[in-house]
Amino acid sequence: MTTPARPPLPFDFMRPVPSFTLLSADVADGGRLGPEQAYRGGNRSPQLSWSGFPPETKSFAVTCFDPDAPTGCGWWHWQLTDLPAGTTELPAGAGGGGFPGLPAGAVHGRNDYGGNDFGGAAPPPGHGPHRYVFAVHALPVESLGLAADTPAAVVSGTLGFLALARAVLVAEYEVPADQD
Repeated sequence: MTTPARPPLPFDFMRPVPSFTLLSADVADGGRLGPEQAYRGGNRSPQLSWSGFPPETKSFAVTCFDPDAPTGCGWWHWQLTDLPAGTTELPAGAGGGGFPGLPAGAVHGRNDYGGNDFGGAAPPPGHGPHRYVFAVHALPVESLGLAADTPAAVVSGTLGFLALARAVLVAEYEVPADQD
């Protein structure tokens, strides 16, 4: 029996754009999410910082997507748009609670849990490791002008069309079959 191929990453089908640097004190690219980033754990967005983006950047958007979710279309965990160009870091936890460290005007879009915040990793028990694709999109506009209840597919498509550059960090998370 062959192992089925994993679904593509969300940006594989978008027009190519230059990349820049995305780092996290909480999550390593190619590493594993900790329990604090799990839905049933701390449900806490990781610290993120970025640099090397194009000088014409006017705003940023931050997203987190699980292409391995057994939905046929992945799962959006986080959509944060309209971050001013001077924003180059988000503290851990900025995606929830009182949204600490978010600049005025930032818009939390609806995730696939139905909330306007960061929704942590929650793959089905025994489904294997899921990839969580954190991305920072450098944009040529100060605001996307999208409402907080705009569907994730519309936000993603808009980011794919407008992005000047994109920084990506991918980490995995898995729930063993004997946990529920």
